[in-house]
Amino acid sequence: MAVGWAIILAVGLQRMAELAVAGRNARWAKAQGGYEVGRRHYPLLVAVHLLWFAGMAGEVVAGATPPAWWPLPAALFLLAQILRYWCLRSLGPYWNTRIWVIPGREPVMRGPYRLSRHPNYLAVIVEILTLPLALGAFWTSAAASLLNWLVLFGVRIPAEERALSTATGYEGKMGEKSRLLPFPKRG
Repeated sequence: MAVGWAIILAVGLQRMAELAVAGRNARWAKAQGGYEVGRRHYPLLVAVHLLWFAGMAGEVVAGATPPAWWPLPAALFLLAQILRYWCLRSLGPYWNTRIWVIPGREPVMRGPYRLSRHPNYLAVIVEILTLPLALGAFWTSAAASLLNWLVLFGVRIPAEERALSTATGYEGKMGEKSRLLPFPKRG
C-alpha cells in the first residue's frame, strides 16, 4: 500500500508542476495576443482528474492490490509519460492545460504533432486507464476512462479544433491527420 501512495503522490506532484508550467505559458500566450477558449468546460476536465486521484486513493485504502500482470499497465503508463513530455517539449510555450489560441500562428508541426493532431490527449487517455490498473484500482480505471473519453471527445477536442481552425492554419496543416493515432484520417 505504501508504494501505491508514493506513486499517487508522485503523479499528483507532477500534475501540480505542470499546472505551474501551464500558468506561465498562459501568461506568454496572452502577451502574444492570445485568448482562452473553452473556459466553461475546463472544470469538467479538472473534475475528471480529481476523481481519478480520489478513486485511486479510495481503492488503495479499501485494499486494492496490484494484479500479477501489473508490469504491463505500468509499462504503458511509463510510455505515456514519455509521450507526454515529448508533447510538452515539442509545443514549448504553446503547451497548456487550457485552450489558448494565438491568432495567425501556424500550428506546431514537430515531434509527435507531425504524426497526429492530439498526441497529448492520447497520453492522458493511456495514463488514466493504466495507472489505476497497475495499482489494482479497476473501478477507477473504468469510470475515469469513460468520463475522460466523454469529456475529451464530446466537448474538449471539438472546442479546441473549432477555435484553432477559426484563428490559425490548423485545418490546412492538421486536417489529414488522425486525432490520436499516427494514421491518416479516414474520409
